[in-house]
Amino acid sequence: MSAVRPPPAAVDAALVVLALLDAAFSTDREGGTPMVLSIIAALGLVARRRWPYLAFALTVPALLVAYVLIAPLAALYTIAATAKKRWPVVVCALIAAAAYYLPWPLTELAWGDSAQGRVDPLGLIYSAVFVGAPVALGVLTQTKRDLSNSLAEIRSSHAREQQLLAERVLAQERARLAREMHDVVSHQVSLIAVQAGALGVTAPDENVRDSAQTIRRLSVRTLDELRHMIGVLRRSDTAAIDVVPQPRLADIPLLVESSGHNATLDMHASSGREWSEPTERAAYRTVQEGLTNVSKHAPGAAVSVSIKPRGTGLHVTVRNGPPPAPPTGELPTGGHGLTGLRERADLLGGRVDAGPTEEGGFLLEATLPDVRSHGSGAPTP
Repeated sequence: MSAVRPPPAAVDAALVVLALLDAAFSTDREGGTPMVLSIIAALGLVARRRWPYLAFALTVPALLVAYVLIAPLAALYTIAATAKKRWPVVVCALIAAAAYYLPWPLTELAWGDSAQGRVDPLGLIYSAVFVGAPVALGVLTQTKRDLSNSLAEIRSSHAREQQLLAERVLAQERARLAREMHDVVSHQVSLIAVQAGALGVTAPDENVRDSAQTIRRLSVRTLDELRHMIGVLRRSDTAAIDVVPQPRLADIPLLVESSGHNATLDMHASSGREWSEPTERAAYRTVQEGLTNVSKHAPGAAVSVSIKPRGTGLHVTVRNGPPPAPPTGELPTGGHGLTGLRERADLLGGRVDAGPTEEGGFLLEATLPDVRSHGSGAPTP
């Protein structure tokens, strides 16, 4: 858990207060010019973040005439922590060391006691410690900040590499699925279309020929959609892809007519009106899934399809009665159809309900809002 840092303004205010107290205690006897210069040095810390060299310059006169510590140390630390080059730090450190070491006025250096005219080793040590501590701390702070930035860049680069790796794996998996769909599903649907076409030509019974032509037409349409989906899966980019052909509300009557069921369609209330493409496509897929489930689980049952406006969206129902006889053969099912319908409805902000009826049939019901009524950026279910 990272430590909570105080706001910069609070830190600067605390430094100014400490520097003013330092100035008051250090110059309470001298007063006059040392006091004024010390107060100016303390107030100059207000500008240390934006103009660090100005703040440092304001502390040098006070360092010459008084024994202030807080303001020069803070200003020198700020320069060492923010300077991109090292030579300004060295220059400022030498100026601060000289101001701390040399007496004021400078005439005392030449005219003072002859015994004191020599270099004072202890004074040099104090001066070096005086400027070395804030410089070292400032350089350490800047190094820590640079290392943190470098670590953040490394993490960002690693996350990007992980994303690229995931996209590469996804592209490979999509290509594998495309191959499987082409090699298995496309081949078998093509055989169904060919066999249905041959049966439609050679069958003596007219009803059989009509059924065969219906099977062939549906197979050809399925192949068209399947080929396009294979192309989508083979694409390496992840941009939004428009899946064509796009079934709309106007395609539902043909879907119901060619389903082979004893089905009735009621969509008079929605005729002559248009909804957004995702909404109409979801309505089409709902009817398609409902008719498919009737074929699987209740062949021969009466089916009623209703599409009516509800609010700004659509209300779709597919209801079937009990089958006249139990199905003779179970068709493969995995429950993915209803799951897909619910996902489509969720993207639109709607819902899908499905369940048995009291008469022994089944009811599929979907409420699909119009995404245009929710602003731009419509999803593509």
